[in-house]
Amino acid sequence: MELTGKVIKVLPLQSGEGKNGIWKKQEYVIETESQYPKKVCFSLWGDKIEQTHLSEGEQLNISFDLESREFNGRWYTEVRAWKIAKTSENAPQEPQYNDVPPEDPKDDLPF
Repeated sequence: MELTGKVIKVLPLQSGEGKNGIWKKQEYVIETESQYPKKVCFSLWGDKIEQTHLSEGEQLNISFDLESREFNGRWYTEVRAWKIAKTSENAPQEPQYNDVPPEDPKDDLPF
């Protein structure tokens, strides 16, 4: 799955030790750019944190997997990014409808 938007929040780095050794997790909040923007929290794990330096305001295209797990009878879902591409803010945008020149009123006649 893919998601495009702007980083609006960088959350604190989390780390700990599990049965497989030490782990690190970094979470970010991205806001999509659509008519009805959505906020999505996604995470990076381990070496991907050092490979990807993200800061607030950057435009991103994120490839991710959804993963759910059960703990004490409750289900938790995580958005795990596996590929992140920074996009250019100066990229050409799709033409807007208001950019279309007005039509000739004579063409609106039904005959």
